[in-house]
Amino acid sequence: MTCLPAHTDKKLGLVIDLDTCVGCQACVTACKEWNTGGHMAPLTDIDPYGGDVDGVWFNRVHSYEHITEMGGRTVNFPRSCLHCETPACVTVCPTGASYKRASDGIVLVDEDKCIGCKLCSWACPYGAREFDTDVGVMKKCTLCVDRIYNDNLAEEDRVPACVAACPTSARHFGDLGDPASAISQLVAERGGVDLMPELGYHPTNKYLPPRAHTQRAASVPAPALEPVQAEGGFLGWVDRMLSH
Repeated sequence: MTCLPAHTDKKLGLVIDLDTCVGCQACVTACKEWNTGGHMAPLTDIDPYGGDVDGVWFNRVHSYEHITEMGGRTVNFPRSCLHCETPACVTVCPTGASYKRASDGIVLVDEDKCIGCKLCSWACPYGAREFDTDVGVMKKCTLCVDRIYNDNLAEEDRVPACVAACPTSARHFGDLGDPASAISQLVAERGGVDLMPELGYHPTNKYLPPRAHTQRAASVPAPALEPVQAEGGFLGWVDRMLSH
């Protein structure tokens, strides 16, 4: 059994806004691209264009239809490791390969110690562990540790690849252990929630629920368009041909 640190100096994590996520998969693609050459590289792809596809993805986006009295809406739900405060994936690891860092709370895997027993994947209720069949070890989201601490990058770029790529700013990164941080204030303002809190793993990552839509779009009266007279000449002939 692997022990957890009694305290972490920071609680680095993500906050995902389900109200503004459009399911474009930019975070998925950016994550795959960065981490294929990053800390847990390579991320295996087997038969990607065939009928027996297999591979490693740290971030996935699921889409659901949500029906309310105001009608239906699509909710896009990104899913990756939540870097729990008390992660079961760490405590079941028999070799110490899965561990939680005391400095920032990030949960990582030491490939040199991993024996591929898959106990961590069975213990994780969020399905965040990925078994790399090509090398026989477990892999997972690292919060891009090789990016967020990279002094060769501009300060504004020292965020996880998924955060940097999001076109709608639905993903936020920061220290959730600091109540004064911008990300903690966002959680407090929007009522951020844990995923499956009843399990007691206390995920660091939070989700901002979709805002309630209390009314449909306002009806704006507009004057009727006047009929358009067909032009003469060649353009008029084209317009008449296309109108039949």
